[in-house]
Amino acid sequence: MTGVSRFVGARVAQELSESPGVDRVIGIDLPEPRFPLGGADFVRVDIGNPLVGRILATQGVDVVVHLAMSADARSGAARVSQKERNVIGTMQLLATCQAHRPLRRFVLKSTASVYGSSPRDPAVFTEAMSGVGRIRGGHLRDAIEVEGYVRAMARRRPDLATVVLRMAHIVGPNVHSALTDYLRGSVWPTPLGFRARLQLLHPDDAITALVAAAVGTADGVVNVAGDGVVTLSQAARLLGRTAVPVPAATTRRLGSVLRRFGVAAMGDDQIDYLMWGRCLDTTRMRSLLHMEPAWSTRELIEDFGRPQEGPRDLPDFPEPAQSWAMAR
Repeated sequence: MTGVSRFVGARVAQELSESPGVDRVIGIDLPEPRFPLGGADFVRVDIGNPLVGRILATQGVDVVVHLAMSADARSGAARVSQKERNVIGTMQLLATCQAHRPLRRFVLKSTASVYGSSPRDPAVFTEAMSGVGRIRGGHLRDAIEVEGYVRAMARRRPDLATVVLRMAHIVGPNVHSALTDYLRGSVWPTPLGFRARLQLLHPDDAITALVAAAVGTADGVVNVAGDGVVTLSQAARLLGRTAVPVPAATTRRLGSVLRRFGVAAMGDDQIDYLMWGRCLDTTRMRSLLHMEPAWSTRELIEDFGRPQEGPRDLPDFPEPAQSWAMAR
């Protein structure tokens, strides 16, 4: 497993280590995990390091779960590091996986943001659809590119099951992202004249989906989201926030206002989401993962507003100087 330093990755490692039929779980990442991994082992190594191939070969790994993709907006040197890890690192990981013949399953945690958000969106996105609006944000182009590499690996290795989980925005008390930073604010700048429909995913359901994809028989692309939708204004009322409508003729104007309110990491694609929202068809989630989400969108927003204790998730992966670290 990659990406085990973050909350969802650590919980998936813990759940898999306790699952019947799973002999051993090896988690890799650059930062030290802040959350317990249960019975899983941890190796500090970058996903592009040749040591990963040796781990696969010597430990007889037959399933790889890749959770280290970043879906947050970055710029400057941080964006260069993000691109290096998202695309170059994943390409090297896929090359290693393709050459490892005992491997029988590869699971990628992707994002439903690859559909984009625009006024021309369908009522719900199915897995066969692509976004009708512009993809705004290099990190989303990374996700689309990586999904293409996974499909290419599947064509070259027809014996290898590949599962791509396009997850809605994960919102929970332990999760750190630009959207959760926005939701934690007491005052929300909201786009005037827009009524975005939000369909979100609770961390518990994200973990359930990833475990099911790793140990089950699913293959292909699967949307993962909670049931139901709420509008942005409804979410503000549920959380007791003050919504301040802002004229949003352009996303640049709304982005400038958000930065003044301390939400500096929200990119254009996430601002589009606040304007238009996004809804997913989850039929394949139920039929292939045999999963019913435990939390509806409304329920997880209400849970998000309750006082919580314990550490929050880490920001995205380390600064560029720490990239490509050797295993200890």
